[in-house]
Amino acid sequence: MKPLTVIGFLGSTLDASKFGPSRWNKWRPTVGLAMHEDLRVDRLLLIHGSQHRRLAEYVAEDVVSVSPETRVDLRVLDFHDAWDFEEVYGKLLDFARAEPFDPEAEEYLVHITTGTHVAQICLFLLTEARYLPGRLLQTQPERGTLNPAGTWNTIDLDLSRYDSIATRFAVAAQEGTSFLKSGIETRNPAFNRMIDEIERVALRSKAPILLTGPTGAGKSQLARRIYELKRLKHQIAGPFVEVNCATLKGDGAMSALFGHRKGAFTGAVGDRTGLLRTADKGMLFLDEIGELGSDEQAMILRAIEDKRFLPVGSDKEVASDFQLIAGTNRDLGAAVAAGGFRDDLYARLNLWTFQLPGLAERREDIEPNLDYELDRFAEREGIRMGFNKEARQRYLAFATSPEARWPGNFRDLSASVTRMATLSAKGRIDTDAVEAEVHRLARLWSGQGQDESDILAEVLTPAALAEVDPFDRVQLAAVVQTCRRSRSLSEAGRTLFVASRTRRTSANDADRLRKYLARFALDWSTLTGR
Repeated sequence: MKPLTVIGFLGSTLDASKFGPSRWNKWRPTVGLAMHEDLRVDRLLLIHGSQHRRLAEYVAEDVVSVSPETRVDLRVLDFHDAWDFEEVYGKLLDFARAEPFDPEAEEYLVHITTGTHVAQICLFLLTEARYLPGRLLQTQPERGTLNPAGTWNTIDLDLSRYDSIATRFAVAAQEGTSFLKSGIETRNPAFNRMIDEIERVALRSKAPILLTGPTGAGKSQLARRIYELKRLKHQIAGPFVEVNCATLKGDGAMSALFGHRKGAFTGAVGDRTGLLRTADKGMLFLDEIGELGSDEQAMILRAIEDKRFLPVGSDKEVASDFQLIAGTNRDLGAAVAAGGFRDDLYARLNLWTFQLPGLAERREDIEPNLDYELDRFAEREGIRMGFNKEARQRYLAFATSPEARWPGNFRDLSASVTRMATLSAKGRIDTDAVEAEVHRLARLWSGQGQDESDILAEVLTPAALAEVDPFDRVQLAAVVQTCRRSRSLSEAGRTLFVASRTRRTSANDADRLRKYLARFALDWSTLTGR
């Protein structure tokens, strides 16, 4: 049995009594919790104000005297006005977010008998919203007897009875969808409706979610935000494990996903856990799931349905209870029809499918995302950048026009902002920087080729470019182009070193590429904006 923690307020009236034997003839809700043979309380988290410290210590002593196995954890939480709903809810929300709850290791009951009515409502709200990951507990005196323990029961309240509570839940729902959008005030009505639905599904269902859409539409970021939302609501405890299935090829794919036993194949010098087991109690994001081979698809299906699978070379199954989000830029329905994707796996994934639109379909969202990318640049580089008024107007006029194609979607926008912010001085992006970027994007999207000088001028200062030898410029320009076409540093490294990597005993293509770029004071984020 998991240990039980009860969370509740000290009752400044109900829990009070005169000191002496007569106090044991009175029902005191907090003390009574520890007197039930059928309710073993391992820990009592008792919230009280500073002015009631002596009463709290007095009650704690009585709890321990009747239940020595109960540990009382006194917490001071002061309210300027204990009947102010906004203040009480806000402070209790902060308390719930800061408390290291662990539903996998403990069970929780939230005692709503004591405290002001406002406090009781707030405890209900926070429990129903899963900020407090437990069930509601109600206690009451046993009428007609002198039983100081009283009676207890867990309860479910009908939310529809309370208009004010329903309103608070509506606010909480809005906070959830804002969380999924990283706080970006998106304006596209269809996208906002979709995010509202994803938020409801994510918090009410453990079924797989399939995110489709073009490369760069934000599938990976949305998957991580879904995970963070569920973790915030104590619905998930394990890690977020992201896998790009396009990088899993050949014999190594099964080992990477499902793990292997020592000696399972040549080179298996030790056991390998595998990504599915790593995601136990957490979330597994299989990006580009349409790139998996048929054998991997079959094992993924079983792992989803039974939560069990066989590592490579093992005759003993292992378990992993993960929640799955899959992403793809392919039409999986067409892949099923063509025989390239299992129909049973597609049926399992297709319960909740959401199509993320490309940036060109959400042009009204470019402006709020522009501000978001500037914030990301500031966090990444430690430099706060902004636009001159005229420069901002010029960039938005181009970015929202039919002339702007945005084939790379939000990756293109992120790279564009990164280039302008990096090349601008004094914390301001001016019209000259915008015109240069507009010209660069128009040229890139028109399909016109660039020579190495044009490419390197985008990432190196004139002084740094002048120090690069002509034969090095050709090679560096090819590396920059490959990085921009690739989804990760590792993928770019594999592309660039595809021949030489077969002649080395160990291959760390990402590290090799990182060291090459460092020779020119470049890095992956500078080149790609990711």
